[in-house]
Amino acid sequence: MVLARLELDDYTNKVLNVLKAKFGLKDKSAALHKFAEMYGDEVVEKEAENQYIKKVLEIKERHIRKYGHKKMSIKELDRLCGAD
Repeated sequence: MVLARLELDDYTNKVLNVLKAKFGLKDKSAALHKFAEMYGDEVVEKEAENQYIKKVLEIKERHIRKYGHKKMSIKELDRLCGAD
């Protein structure tokens, strides 16, 4: 955790107070965390958890064992996606 001392303008202070009240948070620090949680994905992608990465790699390996490196034609892809 990083400790920071911040200077807030009046508008930012109001926004944090509204978030704090709306979500029943205990302080402005929690309101800032909530704001980052709500809108942070628009600026920075979240890192995938190791468990999720392992699951995706396992699915990929199962797929390769079952189908190999077979390529799909455009017609096959269209049929799979329901396109005519």
